[in-house]
Amino acid sequence: MDKVEYLVRLIEEKNRIFVLTGAGISTESGIPDFRGEKGLYTEYPEYVFDIDYFRKDPSLFYEVTKKLLPQLLDAEPNPAHKFVYKLEEMGKLLLVATQNIDGLHQKAGNKKVVELHGSYKTSHCLKCGKEFSFEDLVKELENATVPKCECGGMIKPDVVFFGEPLPQDALIKAQEAAKKATLCIVMGSSLVVYPAAYLPLICVQEKVPLVIINKGETALDSFASLKIEKRLREFCESVLKLL
Repeated sequence: MDKVEYLVRLIEEKNRIFVLTGAGISTESGIPDFRGEKGLYTEYPEYVFDIDYFRKDPSLFYEVTKKLLPQLLDAEPNPAHKFVYKLEEMGKLLLVATQNIDGLHQKAGNKKVVELHGSYKTSHCLKCGKEFSFEDLVKELENATVPKCECGGMIKPDVVFFGEPLPQDALIKAQEAAKKATLCIVMGSSLVVYPAAYLPLICVQEKVPLVIINKGETALDSFASLKIEKRLREFCESVLKLL
């Protein structure tokens, strides 16, 4: 039995599947990651996403954001996103917890999603708390290097920066799903960023099979029941044909 067939059999047997996705699922849709060979950190320092640095000088972050916005607007779900949606359509998905900020799971049709690192979907003024939509942010950036609220405060997208806590409601939902799962699938994550990387360990502690689909090593490979070293797009296309 090859790895595609083995995963399909696992999916057929299990009815409470928890999925964790990382940057590798979005790079297949043309969105750059942070730590890869051509990632953002090869061009920009990591402190571009540090909340203290942002409060002092947000211009570098918005320089990066201006480059990302067209890609976020144009990106479409790929077969890996469609695979996760298929699990929900089959009634087998407990939850997908994503480290990505692009909204592509929702674009693929998923409803059972939590965004562990927030998203660009909304932004808030750091001074008065006013909420801005994604479209508002795009419009503001057409005319300003750093978008500001009418009160004079800086506008910050609701993405999680270094130095900020993860959204507690999202984290709690993900932890609860991991505890209830009968199968855990990790897709496109090297599992080095915590607390997200702790979620599959909850499943391991509960003696739940762990499947890791990632091009390259991950921090939890030794715990995996099945490790797939293939591009997500190709592998998920093969799985979708059999589901």
